[in-house]
Amino acid sequence: MSESSRPLVTLVLPAFNEAGVLESHVDDIMAYLRELEGRFRFEVLLINDGSSDDSSAIAARLLARHDGLRLISHPANFGLGQALKTSFAASRGDHVITFDVDLSYSVDHIGRLLETLISHRAKLVLASAYMAGGRVTNVPFKRRLLSRWGNRFLRLFARGHFSTLTCMVRAYDGPFVRRLFLRSTGMEIMPEVVQKTMILNGRIVEIPAHLDWSRQLAAGPARQSSMRVLRHIGATLISGFIFRPFMMLLLPGLLMLALSGYVNFWLIAEFVSALGGGSRELHQAAMVIYREHPQTLFIGVLSLVIAIQLMGLGALSLQNARYFNDAYYMGVELRRSIEARADAPVEPRE
Repeated sequence: MSESSRPLVTLVLPAFNEAGVLESHVDDIMAYLRELEGRFRFEVLLINDGSSDDSSAIAARLLARHDGLRLISHPANFGLGQALKTSFAASRGDHVITFDVDLSYSVDHIGRLLETLISHRAKLVLASAYMAGGRVTNVPFKRRLLSRWGNRFLRLFARGHFSTLTCMVRAYDGPFVRRLFLRSTGMEIMPEVVQKTMILNGRIVEIPAHLDWSRQLAAGPARQSSMRVLRHIGATLISGFIFRPFMMLLLPGLLMLALSGYVNFWLIAEFVSALGGGSRELHQAAMVIYREHPQTLFIGVLSLVIAIQLMGLGALSLQNARYFNDAYYMGVELRRSIEARADAPVEPRE
C-alpha cells in the first residue's frame, strides 16, 4: 500500500508523573505500531501534563529515539480533559486513538479499536471492560468498585446503554472529534464526549476490553490508584445530570411525592377520625390534628411542596436540555460550513 493511500492515525498518550513506566511503555507502544505500518501511518502525541518528576527528561530521550513522536508539554497539571483537548486540536490523523500510557490496556487494543472504527464507520469506539466479553484483572478493590458502579449509574441516564462511559481508551473519527466543542478539564470529559457525539447523531460502538493492572502493581505503590474519591463521585453525579437532567430531578420528586402521599393519607384518616362522625366542626378537627400531630403535618406539607418543586424543575431542565442540544448541533454544523467554505478553492475573477 502506497504512503498516500494509508490513513494517518494520531495516537494520543497523556502522561502525568509517569517516569516509572514512561520509557519502557512508550517503547512497547512504538514497537506495536510498527507492526501496523503496512496499513496505517502514525503520529504519536505525548502530552506531558505538567509532570513534576523526570517525565520531561525521559520524553526528550524518547523523541530522539522514535520518529513520528511529538511532545506537547503543559506548564502545569491542567487535568486529563485539557490534555485531550490539546491533543485533539494538534492532531492531524484521519483517526484518533486515546490510550493509557500505563498500559492498563494492552497494546493490541489499538489495532482492535482501529478495525472496529473503520468496519463500522463509527465516530466513536469505546473500550469496555464491563460489557459481555470484557475482563478486569488485579484492579484495586476501591478503584474497581467506584469505576464499575459509576459506569452503571451513568448507564441508567445515557442513551444506548453502554457499559463503560468513563474509560479513556477510545478511537475517534479524526475530523469529527476536532469539531467537538468540549469544556471539561478533568475526567468528566469522557462522558461529555459521549453525550455530544449522541447529540450529533454520531455512531458509537463498544468493544470488550481487558483492564489489567498487573504492570501498575508490579511497578510499586507509587503506581497504585491515586483517584480522588469525592471528586470522582461528584463528577459522576454531574455527568449523570448532564445526560438526563429530567431523570435526576424526577426520581427524587417521585420519591418525595410517595412520602407525601403516605403521610397525607394518614393525616386525612386522622382528620376524619377527629370529626367523630360529625360531632366536631371542621376547624375543630383541624385543631386536633395540629395539636396532636404537628411534626407529621409539617412533614406532609413540606414533602408535597418539595415534590412539586422537583418535578417542576425537572420539566424545565428537560426543556433546557432540548434547547442546548439544538443550539450545540447548530453550532457544530455552522462551524463545519464555515471551515468548508474556507477550504474551498477561490475561483479567479474574470
